[in-house]
Amino acid sequence: MVAVARLLNLTMVVPELDKRSFWADQSNFGDIFDVRHFITSLRDEVRIVKRLPKRFSPTDSSTTLDMSPVSWSDEKYYLHQISPLFSKYKVIHFNKTDARLANNGISTELQLVRCRVNFHALKFTPQIEALGNKLVQKLRDKGSFVALHLRYEMDMLAFSGCNHGLNPEEAEELKRMRYAYPWWRDKEIDSKTKRSEGLCPLTPEETSLVLKALGFEKDTLIYIAAGEIYGGEKRLKPLRAAFPKLVRKEMLLDSEPLRQFQNHSSQMAALDFIVSTASDVFLPTFDGNMAKLVEGHRRFLGFRKSVLPDRRKLVELIDLYNNKTISWENFTFSVQEVHRGRVVQPSCRRKLENKPKEEDYFYANPHECLANSSLCSGSKDTVTVR
Repeated sequence: MVAVARLLNLTMVVPELDKRSFWADQSNFGDIFDVRHFITSLRDEVRIVKRLPKRFSPTDSSTTLDMSPVSWSDEKYYLHQISPLFSKYKVIHFNKTDARLANNGISTELQLVRCRVNFHALKFTPQIEALGNKLVQKLRDKGSFVALHLRYEMDMLAFSGCNHGLNPEEAEELKRMRYAYPWWRDKEIDSKTKRSEGLCPLTPEETSLVLKALGFEKDTLIYIAAGEIYGGEKRLKPLRAAFPKLVRKEMLLDSEPLRQFQNHSSQMAALDFIVSTASDVFLPTFDGNMAKLVEGHRRFLGFRKSVLPDRRKLVELIDLYNNKTISWENFTFSVQEVHRGRVVQPSCRRKLENKPKEEDYFYANPHECLANSSLCSGSKDTVTVR
């Protein structure tokens, strides 16, 4: 949205965050990010104000337009479709803002604005930074560690319709939740098909097998970067049995420092983000927004080791192993072969014509922000780790 404001020479209001989600987080932008730093660091790019001036009313339809921009749009869309709207309206409120600008086909100048926002302007509040760094230090004191983004929270499972390994009561509970949120479009979902296509997060049981097959030792220190795991400690039992040094932020910090962040999932996620970008190895069990952002930041910080699981091939191998069709040795060999090229390395984004959701996201591989950017300029065929 900063890039769009820059392109159209508009004044931007500090973003409002969605408060209707499952987590019911009432955090504002300023509870997570340093607003003053955000505004001042971008003052040469775009004018940003903290709130809508009083002379404008967000409910006055004669001056304010409430709309959702088309997803994955290029500069022409904003210049030819959005800019003319300001001849009638003084304020345009974009009520949906994720994935509204294309990954590719954007001018280098505008991509560099996105770089500046993502890696310089967006800075966590001093309180979050301090506690996040304290978590990192506590982990460092114990040695090297892996950040495991175990995306196995209730909202993820309900939204995705993935219920592999769950009992009928749990599957029904997730289905009821899916119907309770009208803006979740898909209601009836074939979990088995989605899993076979690699569109489900790995379960804690599956994750334990993958980590062992990839060569992680039993004494590996693993930090779980996630919200509350669906099923709690019972669901984590297989993973904890395989890796006893499994820790969460609640285990590393006293309750008092965490109290101000509890019931604020976005602020807790910010702590996980800090730990995930600083870890020796990062491994996500699902490629959602958090995983993509961490991957991109780890590239920016010098290509810190990130392993990107191929879930489609993994669930096939896991089922073969669990059915005793292949041995542990064959399973281990196959998992390692599949992931030999899935450790993040310098590469250009993969571009897929008319399939933006399936191509590499700008935030996961912002090559314009990196030292190898000249290798990718004008490239249509790309080298990719996927």
